[in-house]
Amino acid sequence: MKIALIGYGKMGKIIESVAEERGHTAGLKIDIDNIAQFTKGNLQTCDVAIEFTGPHSAKENILKCLDAGIPVVSGSTGWLEDKAEIDNFCKEKNGSFLYASNFSVGVNIFFELNKKLAQLMKQQDSYEISMEEIHHTQKKDAPSGTAITLAEQVIEAIPLKKNWVNNESENSAELVIISKREDPAPGTHSIKYSSVIDDIEIIHTAHSRQGFALGAVLAAEYIHDKKGIFSMKDILGL
Repeated sequence: MKIALIGYGKMGKIIESVAEERGHTAGLKIDIDNIAQFTKGNLQTCDVAIEFTGPHSAKENILKCLDAGIPVVSGSTGWLEDKAEIDNFCKEKNGSFLYASNFSVGVNIFFELNKKLAQLMKQQDSYEISMEEIHHTQKKDAPSGTAITLAEQVIEAIPLKKNWVNNESENSAELVIISKREDPAPGTHSIKYSSVIDDIEIIHTAHSRQGFALGAVLAAEYIHDKKGIFSMKDILGL
């Protein structure tokens, strides 16, 4: 496949390396320095786009790729209030779109583990739930997209929790997510159930970006010849 890399920072370069190892090429590499090359014509020379930018540009980037008629995989976070609009546009264009808050195979297994634990704990009123996520200082959004996904899974399963907040709270209906930004930070997410008797905690720690890059390339391989809206669950059979 010829891949358009929309966002060519640290993540984009690792995705390119993984893609080349799997026999693909980067036909287009777009960053802030060459944004003029981000055209419909250039996109149409590629088979699929992988978009890793930021919350302020992701929506327009995805729309431009879909308008060019190429499948797009996005791992940008912080823009999900616009996802319904993106999904509708994808359907209008008979396109292909896959978004994931985290492309790591391990994290997507962790998502399933989180849902299962939340189901087991939903009747255990003596436990208080809290979450923590730690990332490097260059990560601009907080909480992370992964943390939001985990929080939404907990809220869906546990009736007492109504919403999440990104600060300390004494309100029992609020699920607290504490975000920390420090260097170096491998990328850690934890969910803790605490009582006076004991604690139950699940943790995922990423040791490098390689797992995210591989997942993004797997996603591109999966959707490049398909139509519709997909998720990592489709790829991993979860």
